[in-house]
Amino acid sequence: MGKHKQEVISRFFAPKPKPSATTSATSQSQNPPPPTPPPKITTIVSFSPAKRLKTDQLNSLHSKRPTKSTHPSPSENPILPLPNPTLHQKFLNKLLEPPQDLLEPSRSSNTAKPKYTPLEQQVVELKAKYPDVLLMIEVGYKYRFFGNDAENAARVLGIYAHMDHNFLTASVPTFRLNFHVRRLVSAGYKVGVVKQTETAAIKAHGENRVGPFCRGLSALYTKSTLEAAEDLGGGDEGCGSSSNYLFCVVEKAVENVESGVDVRIGAVAVEISTGDVVYGEFDDNFVRAGLEAMVLKLSPAELLLGRPLSKQTEKLLLAYAGPSSNVRVEHASQDCFHDGGALAEVISLYENLNGSSLIENAQGKKSLSFEGITAMPDLAIQTLALTTRHLKQFGFERILYLNASFRPFSSITEMSLSSNTLQQLEVLKNNYDGSESGSLFQSMNHTLTVFGSRLFRHWVTHPLCDRNMIYARLDSVSEILESMGSSKASEIDFNEENSNITIVDPDIHHLISSVLSTLGKVPDVQRGITRIFHRTATASEFIAVIHAILVAGRQLHQLHVEEEGANKNLQVKKLRSVLLRKLISTASSSSVISTAARLLSRLNKEAAEQRDLNNLFIVSDGKFSEVVAAGTKVQLANEKLDQLLCLYRKQLRMSNLEYMSVSGVTHLIELPVDVKVPSDWVKVNSTKKTIRYHPPEVLNGLDQLNLAKEELSIVCRATWDNFLKTFSECYSEFQAAVQALATLDCLYSLAILSRTKNYVRPVFVSDDEPVQINISSGRHPVMENILQDNFVPNDTNLHADGQYCQIVTGPNMGGKSCYIRQVALIALMAQVGCFVPASSAKLHVLDGIYTRMGASDNIHLGRSTFLEELSEASHILQHCTSRSLVIIDELGRGTSTHDGVAIAYAALHYLLEHKRCIVLFVTHYPEIVDIRNEFPGSVGAYHVSYLTPQKEMDTANHDDVTYLYKLVPGVSERSFGFKVAQLAQLPSSCIRRAVAMAARLEEEVCRRDKNKLLMNCSIANNKSEEMNDYSYTPPDYPGNLEELEKAYKDIYFHLNQAIHKEEDVAKRSYSLDRAKRLADELVNR
Repeated sequence: MGKHKQEVISRFFAPKPKPSATTSATSQSQNPPPPTPPPKITTIVSFSPAKRLKTDQLNSLHSKRPTKSTHPSPSENPILPLPNPTLHQKFLNKLLEPPQDLLEPSRSSNTAKPKYTPLEQQVVELKAKYPDVLLMIEVGYKYRFFGNDAENAARVLGIYAHMDHNFLTASVPTFRLNFHVRRLVSAGYKVGVVKQTETAAIKAHGENRVGPFCRGLSALYTKSTLEAAEDLGGGDEGCGSSSNYLFCVVEKAVENVESGVDVRIGAVAVEISTGDVVYGEFDDNFVRAGLEAMVLKLSPAELLLGRPLSKQTEKLLLAYAGPSSNVRVEHASQDCFHDGGALAEVISLYENLNGSSLIENAQGKKSLSFEGITAMPDLAIQTLALTTRHLKQFGFERILYLNASFRPFSSITEMSLSSNTLQQLEVLKNNYDGSESGSLFQSMNHTLTVFGSRLFRHWVTHPLCDRNMIYARLDSVSEILESMGSSKASEIDFNEENSNITIVDPDIHHLISSVLSTLGKVPDVQRGITRIFHRTATASEFIAVIHAILVAGRQLHQLHVEEEGANKNLQVKKLRSVLLRKLISTASSSSVISTAARLLSRLNKEAAEQRDLNNLFIVSDGKFSEVVAAGTKVQLANEKLDQLLCLYRKQLRMSNLEYMSVSGVTHLIELPVDVKVPSDWVKVNSTKKTIRYHPPEVLNGLDQLNLAKEELSIVCRATWDNFLKTFSECYSEFQAAVQALATLDCLYSLAILSRTKNYVRPVFVSDDEPVQINISSGRHPVMENILQDNFVPNDTNLHADGQYCQIVTGPNMGGKSCYIRQVALIALMAQVGCFVPASSAKLHVLDGIYTRMGASDNIHLGRSTFLEELSEASHILQHCTSRSLVIIDELGRGTSTHDGVAIAYAALHYLLEHKRCIVLFVTHYPEIVDIRNEFPGSVGAYHVSYLTPQKEMDTANHDDVTYLYKLVPGVSERSFGFKVAQLAQLPSSCIRRAVAMAARLEEEVCRRDKNKLLMNCSIANNKSEEMNDYSYTPPDYPGNLEELEKAYKDIYFHLNQAIHKEEDVAKRSYSLDRAKRLADELVNR
């Protein structure tokens, strides 16, 4: 078959007839060779049967073409004219790419209606009903694609597509459905699975005996719904710790010129596989900084855009969902939700879920009251309505009524980190290749479960702003660390007031570690209970998830024991941390343990592992009566067949006669070939010595047995669905237990990190005290992992009542950016509740961390590098407060020197005068340091130190520099840019020319400074002469202008030495001090 599938196209375009030798010779002598050589075609393609038919037709045309010319004259050329290259290319394209009417006959412009097979008619109807869905249609033991779906599936899956009747088609085996659906969904398609809604047995006894199998859409899959879907979610191919949020956005135009706000945005993000629902409404500026921060923190897998949207908003979201991301985008209209339509849509959902009232949880409380719905912002309600309508087509709208799953995106107890901060501090991803390697999250994450890792990601991007909540986490981490350190000894605390004994059990660490390690080996428990809630979980998954929660609860119950003996004042508590006690109590709740045990007691584990739904339920105490009734029918049908066997034994006089099965055919009666049987017995198959029969009574009994089995399967499926529905009553309780386990995992991760890295516990001052950051021997948490012991620590001391701004200068690659990032990351880690990389840390709770670092543009959004810089600076100036930390790195370098210096100076001045926040300002502009004179005592100048050999000044730019990476007071006048040029391997001639140019520029600057100073001295002399002319003698300088001129010259000399001549830092300091003393003497005379 392979030879038939491969054809060389060239033979269709270069026919070679066989004329006589004389004619050929004559024609060659009379006619010149053709001017255009024939195109050489060497393409090899695989042909479908339809294309092979076209090939045969073309061959027949070529074979007939030479005979069309009647009575050719000898002067005519018998060789056919060579094909036109343009026509050849058209034919080639048409041959290799089938026309659209072959892919979709229903869309053909032909007025004649094609004749469809019954299956194709079903396909046409399904595609008309679901035009935006890539359909996989079950046909026998395969799932088939038709038309454009086949073409797309063949490209993504790498399978073969061919013509079959009216459609291009492709297929995959049914047992590979999971694998192929995931690949199509990952490519961004919305995939629908169409299954046969009736079996052969039901079809044989139904009205549709002659027609094709009835088919219907059984499931829809997208990236946001895949993990919660039936048959496909919860597997090993899942997305692990990553989230799959469906992110819905709507907006409303507003006008606030002063603050730069032009839209108000409403958003809802739903993680269907975990039940997490995040909502928010906020004002945003023209660069959409707030929306970008929300998208980066949530990393949605699917976008639902409520039109109309502004051009800026849509451009930002479509840029996020670029070709490389495979993020799916779907549009929806919000026009129908005006004038209260959105609120009515949401309320109707909750009413329909439970008749005429809202669903109530196990405690009898309404999960989401009408007051709670009406209290939500208007745009948030619109996004909730759009999301509800979207999820209805998947059957997942029920997840939106859970009260425990709703949470606002921003909270007063959490710090709001902007998108710039997340990117520039590399909190979630590095700036090199966009992966987690080298990020803060990757270096801190030591969680053992996937649901714990998801929660830890939220912790890192949402540090706490409440001092009590921070200390609750720190106390929990400290207690776990104490348990790690005290393997044998126990600490006993006597409280004389209450006469209680507090015992710190050394097994806390080992027990929590054992529980989390066990949970890490089972399927994702958090997604598992949500799949159970959606009624899409399999029986084996149900048992695995509930059993894992049960085992974890029983183990953790050992850590939360309160016993009262004869002495009621004696109370034993194994945990001191209030947060740990609360988490252990929730995860090991007696209600959760008893409910889990009760649910597991009703299921057969062996049947669940074998996917045997008919024997899954353990029938006792009148439970599952429907299953019992259906099973009785199957049993009766089997007994009837057994009774027939006894009858045949008597009839054939064979006492050892038994039924047998061959190749899946059951209840066969095998007899020797010489045995005579009734004429109505049906011969099924035979061997050389035996013949196998089906008596008519057995055929009738088999029909009844198959029908009873089908009924049993339907009843068991309905019973399983009802069994899962009962889990909804206790879903909130199980969800709280899993959330407690995830929190335990995060705290344990922080304890492991603090112990392995030798971190210290930070101390937070009271909220009434001034804002301050005091860090001793601070280290960068990520760079320390890379450099190990070679990392150079630095101290940081900032205080709102003292020096609250540091201006940092220094050479390129000297460690300036690393230092300011290190301060920000230490503050962030401390407010997450983690120990910090320092020898000591005394901090104030910050309400925000703002950054402006690096240089990049956004061409696709129409924003230049300098516009990006100023947009980030504008965001900082508008949103930071006196309790914020602001780090700015090289503001103003995207424009000319004078403009850049002026903008950087003005921005820093605004922060110091109006905001009075903690500021770390890195710059290469020495002029910025002059701001110290306007804010004495509040601004400090620092630089990262370095060493250079002592050489002549004319060769200074060729010196080797040794970076010390230590922050010291003072201003660095040199940046050593030529050393970076050498590291970048610029041509040496280019570097030499740059050095010469820099020398000339420095000489010019020195000459200008000298002339300016001499001019000032001359003006002073002229004023003195004028005063002498008016017979005015200064009281301090009676006729002594020579001394005044000498004083000016001395000041200028020492300033010139300090700025341009001296290399040694000590000598520079001496020259500056000398110039200052001379100036003071001159002023005080």
